[in-house]
Amino acid sequence: MPTPTQTDDASLLVHAYLDGELDPANALEVERRLAADPVLAAERARVEALRQAIAEKLPREAPPPELLRRIETAIGASPARLSARRLASHPTWRALAASVLLALFIGSGSTWLALRPGPTSNTADLLVASHLRALMAPQPIDVASSDQHTVKPWFNGKIPESPRVVDLSAEGFPLVGGRIDVIGRVPVPTLVYRARQHVISLTALPASLASASAGKNAIAGYNTVTWTDNGLSYWAVSDLNAPELETFAKAFRAGTPER
Repeated sequence: MPTPTQTDDASLLVHAYLDGELDPANALEVERRLAADPVLAAERARVEALRQAIAEKLPREAPPPELLRRIETAIGASPARLSARRLASHPTWRALAASVLLALFIGSGSTWLALRPGPTSNTADLLVASHLRALMAPQPIDVASSDQHTVKPWFNGKIPESPRVVDLSAEGFPLVGGRIDVIGRVPVPTLVYRARQHVISLTALPASLASASAGKNAIAGYNTVTWTDNGLSYWAVSDLNAPELETFAKAFRAGTPER
């Protein structure tokens, strides 16, 4: 006895057969199975009856001129090759489906063109995106340690220069580790701190990647604070409220780095 999956596959073959989508060898095989399997023969009869009902009851209306123009533009066809008279004179099931699919494709393409992001994203957007990717990962860090003497050396050999690491546990922002992000195709160090259940990503960018002056900002519910120090642009990103994130930034700037 055929399994449900085999029956479903055979049913799909029947549909492909009726649509003329099979090569001669597979078409002959389907015909053989139709003759031997009453279930498939019944499926064929059902589909053919449905197609006949559609042919009888579906009005043979020419597509709107605007749709024709959009289809011509999308596929590069000339009006002579794609006319309303030609489409209306062949109202097959496949032609109807193709028209619907083309209309959906063109409509969705127009929506994408209207809503797609700009050609470039600014630094803040990229850093917030990196922060979100880290939060969705099993761990938001590559090296897990609260010891600044462990985290700083971990970056050696992975990036040109290890970041400035400050112990802020006394200020309520314990270090939990670090990771390497890629911003503008450049690997950069990111330190990860916590404030209760909130994660803070602190990334040090070279001056060539800095696209904004010092200040605060909010993107998609995430706050950012940025400042420059010793030729680097530091960016703190978190869902922590803005005043507390600013407190973190001030504590980091005032802290004594690991030597």
